[in-house]
Amino acid sequence: QVQLVESGGGLVQAGGSLRLSCAASGRTFSNRAMGWFRQAPGKEREFVAARSWSGSRTYYADSVKGRFTISRDNAKNTVYLQMNSLKPEDTAVYYCAASTAVYSDSYFLNLSDYYYWGQGTQVTVSS
Repeated sequence: QVQLVESGGGLVQAGGSLRLSCAASGRTFSNRAMGWFRQAPGKEREFVAARSWSGSRTYYADSVKGRFTISRDNAKNTVYLQMNSLKPEDTAVYYCAASTAVYSDSYFLNLSDYYYWGQGTQVTVSS
């Protein structure tokens, strides 16, 4: 059974920080690009950040650039999203995902590029 499990969400005041984790089990994801997406109530799921399988390429949505950092620890089969200077508009359910492609040194921005998804973790930023 392949699983991605997110953790680290919670309630934080504006300006605060959280680190989300995405632990993979059932298989290794070190050969896949990883991404983070989020979905706010009443809105579509949107891209947040992505990292190529080698780690040489990363990409961020303009709304989080300079505040969020995606990283991965292949030894732990875990991907992280460090979120700093959080704003109320960052409130959403955050999902991690693993790409369909393997050994592709690209990052992927579209939901359709990802095959495995976690169940999501809630992040709430109060003003």
